[in-house]
Amino acid sequence: MPRCTTEAMGLHLAEIAQAIAPGAHAVLLLDQAGWHTTKKLAVPANITLLPLPPRAPELDPVENLWQFMRDNGLGNRIFNSYADILDHCCDAWNALIDRPWRIRSIGWRAWAHGF
Repeated sequence: MPRCTTEAMGLHLAEIAQAIAPGAHAVLLLDQAGWHTTKKLAVPANITLLPLPPRAPELDPVENLWQFMRDNGLGNRIFNSYADILDHCCDAWNALIDRPWRIRSIGWRAWAHGF
């Protein structure tokens, strides 16, 4: 999806709902982005949304990933245009996905592997 919107989230949830086994129910952990929490979001009957507390990077490792990207190339810059922002973000993202070990180290939670 090109944008994070309630409509896009609804389509995403509908796609997930189709993949859930008949008779099963899914619980989806997510942050409290506006398109996740709006009353306008149609949530399929076989999905329950479970919002994480705000500012909880220990529970939401992607928050650490965004911070890493801000600290390594995206923060403290002046962009010349919207296209410039997109180019820099794509370059940063592509550089990161070429290093899966880095992503794993950023998102590693020792407590999650103690079960």
